[in-house]
Amino acid sequence: MEDVAEGPARRVLLAAPRGYCAGVDRAVQTVERALEEHGAPVYVRKQIVHNSHVVAGLEARGAVFVDETDEVPEGAVVVFSAHGVAPSVHAEASQRQLHTIDATCPLVTKVHGEVRRFAREDLDILLIGHEGHEEVIGTTGEAPEHVHLVSGPEAVDSIEVRDPNRVAWLSQTTLSVDETLATVAALRERFPALIDPPSDDICYATQNRQTAVKQIAADSDLVLVVGSTNSSNSVRLVEVARDAGAAAAYLVDDVSHIDAAWLDGVATVGVTSGASVPETLVAELLAWLAARGFAEVSEVTAAEERLVFALPRELRRPAKSAKA
Repeated sequence: MEDVAEGPARRVLLAAPRGYCAGVDRAVQTVERALEEHGAPVYVRKQIVHNSHVVAGLEARGAVFVDETDEVPEGAVVVFSAHGVAPSVHAEASQRQLHTIDATCPLVTKVHGEVRRFAREDLDILLIGHEGHEEVIGTTGEAPEHVHLVSGPEAVDSIEVRDPNRVAWLSQTTLSVDETLATVAALRERFPALIDPPSDDICYATQNRQTAVKQIAADSDLVLVVGSTNSSNSVRLVEVARDAGAAAAYLVDDVSHIDAAWLDGVATVGVTSGASVPETLVAELLAWLAARGFAEVSEVTAAEERLVFALPRELRRPAKSAKA
């Protein structure tokens, strides 16, 4: 304890906003309401959101997570994840007579609509995103013959399109804003007639969390981002923190993934969490830090978020009341 008292003042800079976005909150509530309405089991295609703790909690309540619809018994209830699915998945579910509930984030649904519109105009669509990510797979599936995946600026030179004057770009919603802008700049240099999306595709929550972590990174010796490794927006937060001046930044699923040695010589710890992370995990992290001398917490607010998405139409009714 003497080292703590004699060393530099230890503090935590807590980024805001952090944690659940409106789309994640809606998706988690969708599974919870489906369990209330239909009883267990309720099947969920893929992880409802990319957080291991959320998935485990819903499994404990009766949700069964599967990779594909052919793993769901015919006629059962299946929820599609927040990341969206291709039209072919909806068709497969219909063939199996599944009762589907679509928890796709409305902001992802917007991008799907943009793909369909550009495809109707017979444009080549350059989709900036990460190969294999569920959102990218679902978005590409709207018009696979029109979509070309662009992983970053380094991939621009290898793109082949039918007509360089009829090209539009879209993006995965959870990317780094700065990296996406760099990719768009490279695309525009090669395709001067490049058409922009009608509105920004990177979601408001992703941008706000990146802005917030930028505000704390330069003043932090260490930034801890709470989130699972398969969460694109959480991984991006670590990258943004490092680029914004953090001496070190790590992604941790929970406090059990922290190496106490990271605190050696550290006076200021920045803390934030990805858009699919429950606030309880952040609270546990703050308690862990407080026990090690980092009891002073200052919240740094970059934006206020008040957006709320309605539940999917299949669930827009009062929960079942008890029978008289």
